Amino acid sequence: MQIDPSTAPVPNVYQHLTGVVTPRPIAWVTTLSPADVVNLAPFSFFNAFGANPPTVVFSPTLRRDGTKKDTLLNLEKLGEFVVHTATAPLADKVNLSSKEVPPDESEISLTGLSTIAGVKVKVPRLAESPVALECVVRQIIPCGTGPIAANLVIGEVVLFHIADDVLDARGAVDPRKLRTVARLGGAFWCHTSDLFELERP
Repeated sequence: MQIDPSTAPVPNVYQHLTGVVTPRPIAWVTTLSPADVVNLAPFSFFNAFGANPPTVVFSPTLRRDGTKKDTLLNLEKLGEFVVHTATAPLADKVNLSSKEVPPDESEISLTGLSTIAGVKVKVPRLAESPVALECVVRQIIPCGTGPIAANLVIGEVVLFHIADDVLDARGAVDPRKLRTVARLGGAFWCHTSDLFELERP
């Protein structure tokens, strides 16, 4: 099979792209609206991009009708966000937070989660997540127009919150304790618990 993105329907391109680029880590992001409503949403177009300074990138795509999602609107106004780790015990709530709700409603209430005030940013973090990265926006790069167009958000991590109970004896994050989940294509997710080690050459 060959697919030419210039002629294929956008939903088909999206389906095949997310089906082959796997597993994708999930940025579980809190932002704050101008009315101080906490927005919570997951994004599987996400990754770490550097360590000096610590940099993360994610993409709140446009909706299928071409409009901006609440996360993107909030980032354009305040320029701050918090990324949380999506873990196995919280997977159902991560999924639930993807539901579209009106801008004046918070997914925090929808999911039954609770928040803690940010330290270096105005945006609060999730109390239940073992990892939270307080971030400031360095750049937002629109990468297209129309339905599902990408918006590359480049954020600098200004403060790490990591729960002690996901660390090993050396103080490093132990993936067996963190138990992250990731997105595959369609409705498929995966656990990152099937581990193996390879020493770098």
